[in-house]
Order: sequence, then structure tokens, then C-alpha cells
Amino acid sequence: MQLMVIKTDSCEKDAANGCVHVLNNSTPFPTLDHKGRTLFIAYKTLGVVFGGLVTSPLYVYPSMQLKSPTEENYLGIFSIMFWTLSLIGLVKYASIAVRADDQGEGGTFALYSLLCRKININILSSKRSCANSCTTEKQSKLGKFFEESLVARRLLLFIAILGMCMLIGDGVLTPAISVLSAMDGIRAPFPSITKTWVEILSAVVLIALFLLQKYGTSRVSFLFSPIMGAWTLTTPLVGIFSIIKHYPSIYKAISPHYIFTFFWRNGKEGWLLLSGTILCITGSEAMFADLGHFNKSSIQIAFLFTIYPSLVLTYAGQTAYLIRNPNDHKDGFYKFIPSAVYWPMFVVSTLAAIVASQSLISATFSIIKQSVALDYFPRVKIVHTSTRQEGEVYSPEVNYILMVLCVAVILIFGDGSEIGNAFGVVVTMVMLITTTLLTLVMIIVWRTPPVLAALYFVVFFVMEGVYVSSVFTKIPEGGWIPFAISLILAFIMFCWFYGRQRKIEYELTNRIDMDRLKTLLSDPGIQRVPGLCFFYTKIQDGLTPVFGHYLKNMKSLHTITVFTTLRYIMVAKVPPHERIIVSKLGLKGVYGCIVQYGYADSLSLEGVDFVLQVTDGLQNQVRDLFDQAQSTTSLDEEIAGIKEAKLAGVVHVRGKTRFHISKSSSWFDRNMIAFYEVLHSNCRSALPALGIPLPHCIEVGMRYEV
Repeated sequence: MQLMVIKTDSCEKDAANGCVHVLNNSTPFPTLDHKGRTLFIAYKTLGVVFGGLVTSPLYVYPSMQLKSPTEENYLGIFSIMFWTLSLIGLVKYASIAVRADDQGEGGTFALYSLLCRKININILSSKRSCANSCTTEKQSKLGKFFEESLVARRLLLFIAILGMCMLIGDGVLTPAISVLSAMDGIRAPFPSITKTWVEILSAVVLIALFLLQKYGTSRVSFLFSPIMGAWTLTTPLVGIFSIIKHYPSIYKAISPHYIFTFFWRNGKEGWLLLSGTILCITGSEAMFADLGHFNKSSIQIAFLFTIYPSLVLTYAGQTAYLIRNPNDHKDGFYKFIPSAVYWPMFVVSTLAAIVASQSLISATFSIIKQSVALDYFPRVKIVHTSTRQEGEVYSPEVNYILMVLCVAVILIFGDGSEIGNAFGVVVTMVMLITTTLLTLVMIIVWRTPPVLAALYFVVFFVMEGVYVSSVFTKIPEGGWIPFAISLILAFIMFCWFYGRQRKIEYELTNRIDMDRLKTLLSDPGIQRVPGLCFFYTKIQDGLTPVFGHYLKNMKSLHTITVFTTLRYIMVAKVPPHERIIVSKLGLKGVYGCIVQYGYADSLSLEGVDFVLQVTDGLQNQVRDLFDQAQSTTSLDEEIAGIKEAKLAGVVHVRGKTRFHISKSSSWFDRNMIAFYEVLHSNCRSALPALGIPLPHCIEVGMRYEV
């Protein structure tokens, strides 16, 4: 599940409002016609989007704690799975959710983004921005409620963040349960191999998979779709064989009558079994979350014509076998595989489990990268492993944390049923959060008739709520793992984002515009010292308060001062002539510089190359201005000044800000900012990748009072 989410330039002014802008990064295939291109993309989705969903038959039945199951029980379970796949998979995600894209992007944050641009959901208590307050469109009652309630706005952001963190939790559990379930097939032909050895072997496979992440997946990604295509084709064929051989009338269970009969006979036990049946829809969120890399039509075609029938036939075949062999549910997948094709299916299932794991690992890297770019997550190292695919990234810190967690889950919990309990928490919570946010989008953004919005909410919220109530009974039995991980991550992300928003709010409120800069520099006490200074600022419509603090205390400014802003652009490499943009700010010796870089660019300012490019750009800018004025009076003098400043020495100045929490701050501010300060003290520096030589770097400390 790879989401292409970045903050655009236009979002900087709205950053204090928590506004998220989402861009479409899908890549066209110009050599094919439209229909052929759609089919080709649909084929590619098999290896990326549906890895988790289509491999779910490996662990659904083994995760159920069945006690002396009967034919009626199995028919009821299959009926529940069929209607879960049909309603949640086909209706909710493939038909409705994929239409709620935000400029081509999907996922819980895309829904939050839609709401963000429609109503003021600023999590700070300051006044709303003009972009929101000046709109003349009549707001819905629900929209007005969120605009008037600070608690509701903060809760909404936390829910959106929690949904994203649940997907990160998915990145821990999918590799563990998929590989463990696939490798468990080796025990049938070799009974002497114990469960412990299967767990150790699974852990070794996962460790190898994580250690290979730093090399990227470009060289092997072309195999993902063929592997998943083989899995998607072979499992329903085995299912059809099993249906014909064991229970040809299995499809009578499509009738909802068997669901009511199942709950009537089993009562509480039937309700508890829902924590296992929900795993049949594992990975369905990817249909919505991966819209940015594919398109709506391709995902719908792939699900409707391959994934959905494949899952229905596979589960029908498994159920048909189990009806005749009711006590084999603990190994419900491999037991229903005919012996003639056992080893080929073992190889295909193991490869499919690895591909599904890789998809979730890559998605976790992508989510972390986007969260860092949007200031929702503390800064970690992000490495691009491909110059062709922006979404192919790798984070060493995240990778090794995931590896430790995955291996720990396997070695500590081991039993597939306990990992299944944990998995169920992730699946149900993500679905419930999506339903809630999608309902808000229907009412506030789409202006859907209240009856239809209420019908959607009641049907899916009640259905998923029942699943959640069952899954939550499994929290003591392993379900606490992803819940704890997700809550911790969500709290970290919320605190970090809140702290960053308070910082941006302070800087925008106290920024130094050009008029104030002229006033400051007109002070006769300010001395101009020889040298070239690069002063880094994040504000493009002014300067940060750090500069005023610096000028007030140092009482000096270099003869040539270049206010430098770094701008991230969604391209592989920025052309050399567009990478560095310089401009004269109208004051003597004061210039502006924007450094633009793409995801495959090496952002390093070490050495003389960067300084040379900037000074050359400054000289060209000066020449252009004098040519337009048709004057050469002081041209030589200004160019000479630039050269002399460069020879006198180069220094890079950046701010290092901290918060000062006043006694008048609310308890919420005190706690959020205090935790943000802890995170800020332990995360990577904002400019570590620039490679600025330490002797040329100066950090100016300043405290922002809140």
C-alpha cells in the first residue's frame, strides 16, 4: 500500500491549519491504447495491491478456534465469508471507497485531506485561515460542528493518524503470519519437523528479506505480478477440484439463511468465531490506499474478475474439504491440496507469502516517508533505492525495527491463531475508521442525501462494529500487539505534528517581511562583515524570527547574505539549470536562493560546487538587472563584491529552535509540547543530508514562547 502524499508549495500558507495536499503520481504507459493500458495496470496490481488479500486463505481457518465443528457450522462460516467479501470488498471498497480519491490518491489520509480543504479543521485554537473563512459556500451542519469544536477537530486528526498507524501495524503482522503459514506446509510431508523449527525457519526467511531491503526491489519486482498471478489462478483451480470431489452443493451456503442459522445454533461461540472469519478480507484496504500508483478502473477490474472469484472459489474448496474432514481446520489450507500438486503449491504459496510481505514492508517505508515529508513523524533517514520509481524507498531505522518486531511476533507468539487475533484487530479498526471518515466525506464534501449516507453508515458501521466487538475479546490473546503499536505510533505522530504546527504558527506570526528587514538593516549599529553567508529559512514569504534574533544579538551581517530555502519536487531529478534559483531582494548584498531537488537527487552542499553555482547565479542575476536598467555604473562593483565575499569565507547559518512553555499554557499544550521536545531532541537534524562541513556551520539557538 503505497501512498504518494507530499506537502505542496501552496500548503505552506495553510500549514498551520493542518492542511494536507495530495498529488497524483501515477505513471502513464503511452505505448498502449487506453483499454490495453488499463488491463496491463490491472495485471500489475496483482503483485502490489492484492498480495495481502489473496493470500488470506493460508491462515483464515487455522486462526479459528473451532470446537467439534459440524457441516452446518462450516456452511455458516463460508456464508459469512462470502457476504463479507461481497459487501466490504465488492460494495464498500471496490465500488464506493475508490471514488473518494483526492486527486488520484486514496487511504485514510486522502479522506482527511478532502475534509481539510472543505472545512476548517485546524487543530490549533487560533483563528481560521482566510482560505477557509472566506468561502461563500454554505456549510453543512456537521461541517459547522467540526469548525466550532476544537476537541472534535483534534479527535478527527487522531483517528486519521490511527488509521495510518494501523497500516504500519499491518506491516509487522502480514510478513509474520504469511510466511509462518506458508512455511508450515513443510510439516505435512515431514512430520518430524516440529513447530519450533518452522518458526525458526520462518524467522530466518524474514531476516533475509529485511536484510535485502537496502538493495531495493527494482531488480525482482517484475516477478511479483507473475507470482501472484500464478497463486490467484492455481488456488481456485484446486478449490474447484475440492468442491467436485468433496461437496458439490457448497454454493447453497451463499444464502444468508445459513448465517442466521449459524448464530442461532452457536450463540456466543459463533460471535467469537468472527475474529477469525474477518481475516478473509485482510488487505482490502489496499484497494483504496494504492489508488495513487494505479487507477480506479484497473483496481476494480482486477478485483471483480480475478481476486473476488479466486477467493470465493478457494474458500468454497477449503470449506468443502473441511465438511468431509471436520478436524483438519488447524491446517485448513495445505490439507485440501491434492498430493499430486502439493510441492508445486508449496513453492507458489511460499513465494506468494514473501511477495505479500514485501508489499507491506515497502508500503510501511512509503507511509513513513510521506509522514516525515508532511511533518507527521520525527525525521528518520530515507534512502531512495531507485531512480525510476519515487515510491521505492528504504529507511534503515524503520527496517530494523520492523525486522525485530516481526521476528519477535513469530518467536514469542508462534501460534498462528494468536497472530491471527492480532491481525484481526488491525483489519477491523482500519475498516471502521475508513467507514467513519468516508461517511463524513459523503455528508460534508459530496453532499450525499442524508438517507443514503445514513444507509451506508448503518450497514457498514454495524457490520464492522460486530466484528470489532468480537476481535476485541482477543486482545489478551495477542490482539494487544498491533493495538499497542498503533496507539504508540499515533500518539508520537500526533504530538510531533502538533509541535510542528505550533512552531509554524509562531514563525508565521512573527516572520520578518521585507519592510521590517529594511528597518533592521538601516540601524547604524549593524555592521557588515566580510564573507558569504547562507542563512536557511523555511518561510518563502519572509524570514524566520531566528534571523531577527541573530541580528539583534550579533549586531552584524555578512556583506553578501543569501537566504536559502530547500524545496522538494516530485520528480526524479531536477534539471541542473532549474535546481538553484537566485533572486535579488532589493537590498544591498541581500539575495534569495531556492534549492530544488527531486527524490533521486543527491542533496549535498559539500565542497565548492554549490557555492560556485550560487555565486555564478548571483552574478548573472545582477547582470540581468543592470541590462534591464541599461546602466553599468555599479555593475562591476557589485560583482566584485560577490567575488570578494566568497574569497573572505563561506558560512552556513541555520536556526535551532526550542519551545519555552509559559505558566499560562494549558495542560494540553504543556504535555504535547513537552513530549514534542523529547522527540525533537532525539530525531535526526533537519539538515544532515546537506553535508555542510562542520567548520562552516553555525547554529543559532532561539526559544519560541508558547
